[in-house]
Amino acid sequence: MDALHPGYLIGLLIFLLLCSAFFSSAETGLLSLNRYRLRHRAREGHRGAQRANALLKRPDRLLGTILIGNNFVNILASAIATVLATRLWGEAGIAIATLGLTLALLIFGEITPKTLAAVRPEMVAYPFSLPLAQLQKILYPLVVLLGWISNGLLHLVGIAPHSQGSESLTSEELRSMLHESGEALPLNRQGMLLGILDLEKVSVNDIMIPRNEVVGIDLDDTLEAIVDQLRSTSHTRLPVFRGDINQIEGVVHMRHIARLLTRDQLTKENLREACQEPYFVPENTPLATQLIHFQQQKRRIAIVVDEYGDVQGIVTLEDILEEIVGEFTNRDSLLGPDIQPQEDGAQIIDGAAHIREVNKVLGWQLPSDGPRTLNGLITEALQSMPECGVCLSIGAYRLEILETTGNRVKNVRIWEAEAQPSSTPTTE
Repeated sequence: MDALHPGYLIGLLIFLLLCSAFFSSAETGLLSLNRYRLRHRAREGHRGAQRANALLKRPDRLLGTILIGNNFVNILASAIATVLATRLWGEAGIAIATLGLTLALLIFGEITPKTLAAVRPEMVAYPFSLPLAQLQKILYPLVVLLGWISNGLLHLVGIAPHSQGSESLTSEELRSMLHESGEALPLNRQGMLLGILDLEKVSVNDIMIPRNEVVGIDLDDTLEAIVDQLRSTSHTRLPVFRGDINQIEGVVHMRHIARLLTRDQLTKENLREACQEPYFVPENTPLATQLIHFQQQKRRIAIVVDEYGDVQGIVTLEDILEEIVGEFTNRDSLLGPDIQPQEDGAQIIDGAAHIREVNKVLGWQLPSDGPRTLNGLITEALQSMPECGVCLSIGAYRLEILETTGNRVKNVRIWEAEAQPSSTPTTE
C-alpha cells in the first residue's frame, strides 16, 4: 500500500465511502419496508420486491452479510486513510485521519444514506437487493458460521433467534392504519372499512327497529283494514301476527301477494300461506355474526327476541349494510322528525331516538354504553320517572324535558354547554 500513488489511495478511499453508504442505506431501506406492501408487490411479480422479501425471511443472514461488508469496508478505509495521512503530515496525520474519516463516514457513510433510505425505502431497497443477494451467496459460509455463533449466544440468554413476532394486525391496529391512510384511501372507502370493523362492537339491539315502531299485519283486524294497509305500505316485508307482536306467525313479502291485491282476491288464508316462517335472533348478537347468519339463512329480515323469548323489534339486512356504507337516506331526512334543530343551536329530539343515531348525526358523544334510547338515558340519570320541565346535565350536554307521555319522555331539548362540566348527571 506504501507503493501506491496517493491519487490511487484517494480514489480507493472514495470508493470505500460509497460502499459504506451502500451497506448503510441497504440495511435501513430493507428494514424500513412496509411488509404488507412488500408482500403485495412480490405477489404481483415485482422482481425487486421478491428479492427483498426473500432476504427479509432470514434477517440474521441479511444483517450478517451487511455487517460483514460494512465493517470490512470501514476498517479498510481507516487503514488507507491512516497511510495517506501519515504520508502527507507524518505522525500528526494519524489524528487528522481519525477525525477526518470519522466525520466522512458519519456524513457520507451513515447519516445521509440512512436518512435517504428511511424516507424512500422502496427506492433504495429494491435495486440494492440484487447486489446484496449476490454478496450473500459469496459470503455464505462466513455468514452461516457467524450466524451460528451469534444464534448460540442468543440461545444462552433464552431467546429463539428464528421466532419472529406475529405480523398479523389486530382490529385496533388496522383501524389506526385506516385513520392514517390519508389521501391514499378516499374518505368514503375509509368509512366503509371502519364500519366493517365496528360491526363486532355493535349488537343487533343497537340498530333494531323497536317493537313499538314495528309496522306489521294483525290477522285479528278485518280483511278490509288489512287490504288497505297492504295497499298503502311502503315496506317490502311485513311481519304477520295475531293480536300481539309476540304472537308472530310469519313474514310476508309484498311481491307474493301483489297479484292477489290487484285482483281483490286476497283472503286471510292465502295471506297466511304466503308468509315465510319467522326467523328469530337473540338481541345481543354482534352485527358481524348476524350478517353472516343472514347470508347463510338466505334471509333479509329477522325478529329480535330477548332472553325470555319476547319480541323486542326487528332487524333487516339493510340496517346492517347502513352501518357499513352509511345511511341510504339524506341528512335532512335524518334530522327529522326525531331530531329538530333550533335557531339557538339546540336540538329538540324525540325521547325514543337511539343514542347512537343521535351521536352519529350530530357528532355528539352522549353515553351509549348503557341505555339505548334517549328516554332510557334520562330515566337512568334521574333514577325516577321523568317529568315535564325537569332539567339535567349529562357530561357536556344540558337537557330540558319538554313533554312526557305516560312514564316516558316524548320530547327533550338538548344543547352543548360551553364549559365541560362533571360527567355526573345533575338535576335542577
